[in-house]
Amino acid sequence: MPRMLDLSDEVRAEIGDEEADRLLAGENAPGAYDCTSCRTPGDSERERTSTVLFVGDETAVLAFAHAACLPSQIVEVSEEQLQGAVRSITGEDATAAAAPDAAPDHAVLGVTSGLVLIEGELRPALVVEPTGPIARPGAAPGGGDDFLPLLIEHGFMPVTSLAGVPPTLHGWSVLLAMGQLHAILQPGTGGGPQVAWWQAHQPLQVTEAWRTAATKYQSALLFAAPAGAIGRQPREDLLRDALDRAASQGQLVAGTMPLAGT
Repeated sequence: MPRMLDLSDEVRAEIGDEEADRLLAGENAPGAYDCTSCRTPGDSERERTSTVLFVGDETAVLAFAHAACLPSQIVEVSEEQLQGAVRSITGEDATAAAAPDAAPDHAVLGVTSGLVLIEGELRPALVVEPTGPIARPGAAPGGGDDFLPLLIEHGFMPVTSLAGVPPTLHGWSVLLAMGQLHAILQPGTGGGPQVAWWQAHQPLQVTEAWRTAATKYQSALLFAAPAGAIGRQPREDLLRDALDRAASQGQLVAGTMPLAGT
């Protein structure tokens, strides 16, 4: 039976027209599936379904997601991260990420959620920090960390203090669905649909207070710092102290992103 599959041009180009046609005809696509984003059941015979291709160094894995959760796209990850994606698809936890226009090597982006007091209001925030240096494509090994310069080129603003709300990053959004954090989306190339900049292979839980604040403002603040600048902080007051310290040292960029999803 034909499937209600969304198949992006980039995914079709990667898997080939013959395989794509078989998927659309229902020969190689499951009817029922677990969404690779929200992990709830889906049915490609009854609802729009996105094909998501995880591409590693040597192998690729085709997964399926509710079209409302994720667009059809290619997610490039290292071979090690791909195995994590496979574990996630089968029910185990893993996270893969890449910086825009960056060669992530084996560094992944850690994402922490918390409430940050700015201008007398508690704002929902996400703090992004790689596990290691992020280099530009083609850069020589050990050539330094280009994480913040790359983000600044994509519209993030350097932050020297947390005195005010950072400006809105147009074309970016935070995908929150079913009360869980699924992805951070960036503008597509050539005016195309948004693509995942960071994606949780298993949705991340956020607190009820965080969800309430995000719903109130219909946005979330995103702070990013280079590897080692923030660290894992067990409490929000310690996270705020780490953000203040990174800002004072010129190691913090930020932007405000509208919510996508519900």
